[in-house]
Parts: sequence; structure tokens; C-alpha cells
Amino acid sequence: MKYAILTFVIFATGSLFGQDIEFEKDNFPNNKDGLKEAKNNLKEGDQLFGEGPLYFKDAIPFYEKAQAFNPNNSILNYKLGRCYASSVHKYKALPFFQKAYELNPNVDPDLNYYLGAAYHLDLQFDRAIECYSRYQRVAQANPDPFALEELRLRIKQCNNGKKLVETPLRVFVDNLGDNINTEHNEYGAVISADESVIVYTSRRPGSTAGKIDPSLNEHFEDIYIAYRDENGEWIKANNVGEPVNTNNHDANSGLSADGQKFIIYLGKNNGGDLFESRLEGDIWSKPESLGKNINTDYHEPSACYSPDGRTLYFVSDKPGGKGGHDIYISRLDEKGKWGKAESIGDAINTPFEEEGVFMHPDGKTLYFSSQGHSSMGGYDIFKSIYDETTKTWGTPMNLGYPVNTADDDIFFVISASGRHGYYTSMNKDSRGLRDLYVITFLGPEKPMILNNEDNLIASIASPVQETVIAPKMEVKEAQLTILKGVISDFLTDEKLEAEIEIVDNTANAVIATFTSNSKSGKYLVSLPAGKNYGIAVKKDGYLFHSENFDIPNTAAFQEVKKDVKLKQLSVGNKIVLRNIFYDLDKATLRPESTVELNRLIKLMNDVPTLKIKLGGHTDSRGSDAHNLDLSKRRAAAVVKYLTEQGIDAGRLQSEGFGETQLVNECANGVKCTEEQHQANRRTEFEVLSL
Repeated sequence: MKYAILTFVIFATGSLFGQDIEFEKDNFPNNKDGLKEAKNNLKEGDQLFGEGPLYFKDAIPFYEKAQAFNPNNSILNYKLGRCYASSVHKYKALPFFQKAYELNPNVDPDLNYYLGAAYHLDLQFDRAIECYSRYQRVAQANPDPFALEELRLRIKQCNNGKKLVETPLRVFVDNLGDNINTEHNEYGAVISADESVIVYTSRRPGSTAGKIDPSLNEHFEDIYIAYRDENGEWIKANNVGEPVNTNNHDANSGLSADGQKFIIYLGKNNGGDLFESRLEGDIWSKPESLGKNINTDYHEPSACYSPDGRTLYFVSDKPGGKGGHDIYISRLDEKGKWGKAESIGDAINTPFEEEGVFMHPDGKTLYFSSQGHSSMGGYDIFKSIYDETTKTWGTPMNLGYPVNTADDDIFFVISASGRHGYYTSMNKDSRGLRDLYVITFLGPEKPMILNNEDNLIASIASPVQETVIAPKMEVKEAQLTILKGVISDFLTDEKLEAEIEIVDNTANAVIATFTSNSKSGKYLVSLPAGKNYGIAVKKDGYLFHSENFDIPNTAAFQEVKKDVKLKQLSVGNKIVLRNIFYDLDKATLRPESTVELNRLIKLMNDVPTLKIKLGGHTDSRGSDAHNLDLSKRRAAAVVKYLTEQGIDAGRLQSEGFGETQLVNECANGVKCTEEQHQANRRTEFEVLSL
């Protein structure tokens, strides 16, 4: 019996820790040629391994050949694990680290750290914590205090991960396909607000530099762009070309909501600086530096625009930050230059790394990646909402699993609707290395509704003492309006480059200015909910065109297409002044009318010979006599305002038309919507002479 127990113990120990076999001839007496070839492969692999992590991936084929000959060598398995852990195929590292530990748990002082990281990546959080805990003694002996701090962070991330994977988000994750991705690295995608344009970085052959960067052992970066066709499919991406792409690294960062300008990271100077290129017709301009308040002697790798284009959010590791790379804010000054940068604050920045900043078109929801906060491993994607009332950023919320993983999740952008996110990942269906994916957020699953009989049967089969509902991150559509269209000449349909002015009517302030594309005439503006917007489209030689959008805080996401045909400044042409407002059933001009009226005054001053007629119109409700009188008084009120501001009364006429010139069929007796009645209530002006 004692002999049987001893035999069992020896067998169990041998199965727990296998025999560590060296590459020596005594271990392979019958295969000298195979041993020689294996040792040559080891030598080649070790030489590349010695060059450092950038060359680990090149050592893999040599190590794998040696490992196929002898799979039971601890140091070889450890090195293969290290090589895979430093590659885009990180998930392949785990079995090699496991084998190394099985053969010799003391093969390297850092084995427990790397084995823990591999378990961590595989979402085996408890096993990862065990390995990290065993590694603690090594970390404590490290003279660098960050080693122990980083280990504690990893254990915290594992505990975060255990909670996050319990309540996964309902999402679809789809590869963007062969027109976007290749067998090489694609990453850093940014999109226009309506998802019609995608710009991203790729390390594929055929780059402008046309060669391998020896310091990275990869192709030089270039920027690529793709557009959607009429069916909503991505057409094949094209290299943006010169002057944007150069013979060095060129990587994209932020893209404006309308897709008319984007930020570029160029790695030539100061460890990398940020530049801007604009779409002039169908040609991208030569990148220009964002200036000394953005670029420093340190590393500025990424940035994004606010939807109004007046604020820049960017990342830098310059001194004075909270730790590593932090997020900073800069605003345009009166001269159109980026002003002095300031930290976004401790609510966002942590002692660890922040990267990949993106401001949503709603102007208040910031997405960014961080190794701190409640990350479940590496960088996780977070969002924080700015409170305009308190002027503070909300506590960052982890986007959740599986959007976030135990690997680095970074450079995430999301559509204006909030339904689609775009990011870089290395999934089983990738075309080779890193690919670009689209995430479709489905929101929380609706609970099943059971009738009383179903509940009774369920309670008999398995009595329920308490109902526990796990919290889920609710995926809501953004509260904003995307307004887009084409600006053209009213008569010739020629596409026009025009200025689009966005006004907060309540504040009587211009809050943003955009320009339509000079070749296509296309424009796109983002209008966050909660404001009464005045929109003015202006171009020299043309009458301005105005629109009004009153968007309440409760408004859901919508995309509005509005083509604008500008009328030339010529006799007989009329336009509607849609941002002139009166008190209810009165001729008193409301303060929200100020910007529109001042725009009309500017036109009169710019063309001193211009004479116009102001026409007042009402809807069909009310008596004919009352409506005619009201329209006359309202037109006269506009003339009075203009003369009080210095416009010669001899250049102005007014006339009231009541309900005699309706723009739709809303006559008495016809049921109409409030929007239709509103279209009839208007103030027009007509050019009488020039």
C-alpha cells in the first residue's frame, strides 16, 4: 500500500511539472540532423529576440520550427509566449506561457507576470490575479516604483473585468470588409457625422514612402479615405496622396463633422506634431501646423474638433500633466488661432495613460481611452458628459464588454445617431493584422412578459424568492439634428461655395461658421438639442437664405436634408426672413430677431443703392381683416427697426398681404399641421432696385 501511494505521488508530480528537455544530443540520440536544424532555428530566433520587441514577431517562425522538434523546453516556450504577446496575435501567447510554467515555473523571474497577462487577456481573471499575486515579490524588489503600481493596476483591472463581463452589451461587431481592410494594419478610423466618409491609417505596401521603417520594422504609415455609394456600401479606399502623405509617417486623427477638414499626426519633428488639412474642392490642402499652443517639444499624437470647430481636444505628454499622456483643450481666438491649452481636468485625466479623444457631434459627450478609471485591461473606452450648468465633466463611464476587452481598446469614434461605433480590433475574421470594425449598438434586451399561468408554472418548477435585475448600460440615440444638403445657384444649379452661419437665436450670438464644398456644394452641420437655431447661408452677389430650427431638449436624433438654392442679388428676387419673430398675435419684434435684422442691415449697407419691400404674411386662421391688419403692422415694424438703425426710409417699403399669398393649401376649412401654418406666417423682402 505504501509503495502504491508513493508511485501515485511521483506520477502526479510528473504530470504537474513535465520534464524540461534541453536541446542536447543526449536527449535526441537518434535524430542528430533534426537537432542540428532545430538549434539553427533557435540561433536565428534568439538573434532576432535579442534585437528587442520590435523584432519579436520575426523570431516566431524560427522558434515555432524549433518548438515543433522539441515542445518540452521551458525557455523556448517562454520566448515564444513573449514573441506572441508582443504581436497582434497576443491571444496565442497563453499556451506557451502555460507550458513554460508546467515545465519550469522558475524559468524566468517575469514568467508569472506574463502568464498573468495572458490569462488576463483571455478573460480568466481569477487565474490572472493568482499569477499577479505570485509576481508581487519580484515587483517589490524592482527599483522602479511604477512596477509595483502597474501590478496593482492590473489586479484592479481584473476585478473590474469580472464585473463588466457579467452584464455584456448587446452589439453586433462587423468587419468593414475588403474595400477598407487588407492583410496589413488598418487603424485609427474617423468618420463624418452622417457616416458618409471614413478616413484612417494603414501600414500597407504602396505607401508614399514606398519602404519599410527600420525603427519599427513595418511599412510607413499613410492616410486612406473612402466614401459610401448610393446603396450605403463603402467603395474601395484610396490613398489620400500628396501633399498630405509624405515619405515619412502620416497618420490621421480628428475629422470635422462635415468631412471638410481633418487633423494629421506627422512624426518628423519633436516626437510628433499635429497638422490640419482642408478639402478644397476635391483636393486636400498641404497640412499646416496647429501652432505652438498645441505642438510642443513633446508628443502630441491625436486630437479632435468640437462640432462647431471652435474647440480642439488633444493629447500630449508634456510636463505638468497628471501622468503620461493627458487630454488638453484649446479654443480658437479672435484671429482664428488656437489659444493657450489647458488640462481638461482631473475628472478625465488619471496618473495613467489617456489617448484617442473624440467629441461627439452633440457637443457634450466626450469619448476617450484610458488605462485608469474602471478599465478592465490596457486601454478601455470611456465616455463623460459635460454639464453646461455646473461647467463640469461627469464621472467617466466604461462603455462595457464586449466593446471593451482586456486588450487595448482605443481610437473609438461613434456616429451622430449613437447607433454605430467604429474601432480597430484583431478578431478571428480579420484580413490579417489589425482591421477596422463597425459596432452596432442594440440597447438592452426587452424583458419577456409572462401571463399569470406562466408565472405559476415557473414558480412550481423553481420557486423564486427574489427578483434581481442586473444593471445594463442603456444605449440611447443622441439628441441632435444633422442638417445637410447642397448649396447651388437658383437659376443655373451651379454648385456654390457659401458661408453657413449658425446662430443661437435666444442668445443673439453666432456660435459657428462653416463653408460648403467649392466643387460639390455639399454642407453638413450638427445642431445639438436644446436651442433655437437660426441658419443663414451667404455668398457675395447673392441674397442670403435663412432657416429656423427650434430643437427642444427632448428631441430625438434626426437627419434633415435641406438643399439651398441661392438667388442672385437682382431686381424682383424675393427671400423669406425665417428668423424674424413677433409676440403672439402682435407686431412687436422679439429679441431673437436681432441677428437676422442686423444681417439685413449689413446687406443694405454693403449695397448702398439697394431698395427693398418688406412683406408681411399670416396663416389662414382668424378673420381676413384681422390678418391683413396684423401683416401690415408687422412689415411696418421691420421697416421701423431698420430706419432706427440708420437705413434711409426712402430705400424701404412695406406691405401687408394677410392670408392672400399662402405657400400651401392651408385655406380656411382645410386641416393643416402647425408646421404648415408656420410656413405661411412669414416676413419676406423683395429687391425693388439696385
